[in-house]
Amino acid sequence: MAIKTTDLNARLFGKADKRRATTPAEAQTAAKDKASVIELAVAGEDTVAFELVKIKAGEVAGKTRVFAENAREQAFLNEHALADILTTLKDRGQQYPAVGRWLDDGNIEVLDGSRRRMSCILAEKDFLIYVGKGINSEHAKFLSDVANAHKPLSLFERGKEMQMLLESGKVADQKELAKYCQCSEALVSGALKAAALPMEVLMAYPSVGELGRPTIVKLHRLFFGLPMDLQQKFVADLASNDEAMWKSINATGITRITREVTNKLEEMGDVLQPKVEVEKPKPQELVKGKISYTRDGDKLQLKLKKLSERQADDILAYLADYLK
Repeated sequence: MAIKTTDLNARLFGKADKRRATTPAEAQTAAKDKASVIELAVAGEDTVAFELVKIKAGEVAGKTRVFAENAREQAFLNEHALADILTTLKDRGQQYPAVGRWLDDGNIEVLDGSRRRMSCILAEKDFLIYVGKGINSEHAKFLSDVANAHKPLSLFERGKEMQMLLESGKVADQKELAKYCQCSEALVSGALKAAALPMEVLMAYPSVGELGRPTIVKLHRLFFGLPMDLQQKFVADLASNDEAMWKSINATGITRITREVTNKLEEMGDVLQPKVEVEKPKPQELVKGKISYTRDGDKLQLKLKKLSERQADDILAYLADYLK
C-alpha cells in the first residue's frame, strides 16, 4: 500500500525534539513545524538526533548527493516526473524536510527525499533536510527503502531490484520473485523487461514512472528484435541528440507525449531494420464465376459459388473420402 509523505514522516520520526512526542500525530507535527532537532529510532534500534539544516538553493546540487543504494533512478527525475510535488514546492516551498546523514567530507547524503532534493534544484528553492551522524549503511538502506514506499517505483526501478534478488540467489525464478514481491508474475515479467532496456531508450520519455507494461513490452520487442549491431546503432542515435527525445515533441500532457515518443522510437527501428513485406498469394480462378482457389504452401483455400445443395454435399463427401 502506498504511504503518504505525511504518514511516512510520522512513521520515521518516533520522537520529536524536547517535546518527546509519543504518538505519530505529535511526531508528524514536529516534522511539519520543522523542529530544530528530532530524535529518530532507526529501524527500531539506536536513537539518532537529527538537526534541521537549510541549504541554499544554489548549493543543493554541490553540497548534497543521493544515497547510492537508493532504488529510485535519479536520472529520471525531471519536471514531468516530479509534477506531483513541483508545483506546490514552487508556490509554498518545501513542506516536509528530507532525511540524510553527514559524510566525512562535510557534505550530506540524502536517504529520504531525493525527489524533494531534485525539485528544489529545478525550482531553485532552499532545501530543508534533517541530518544525523553515525548512521551505518544498513540503517541508511532502511531509511531509503521505507521512504520510497510513498511514491511507487517505476517498472524499471522495480525490475532492477528484482534482478538483484535473482543474481543474489535469494529467489530462484520469476515465480518465486512474484511471491517474494507480493505481485503477479505478469508484473515481474514486465519489470524485468524494463530493467533490461538501455537507459537511453527510457530517458527518451518525459516520465519513466508513467510507462506501463504494454509500452514496456512493445519497447522490449522493438529493441531486442534488432541484431546486436543495430541495437548499438539505435542507442548511439538516441545518445547523439543534444536533448531527450520528449523535449522535441510538439504536444502537451504526459500521455500524449509518451505516445508520440513511442511512435518515434518505432519509426527509428523501422529505418534501421525495415519490415519485410511478404506478398500474399493471390486467388486463382478455376471455373469462371463459380470456383476460385488460393494456394499458400501446404494450404489450399477453395471458394465455391452458385452450388446446389446436392453439389455441395457431393463435394464435401468427396473431400472427406479423399483426405482420409
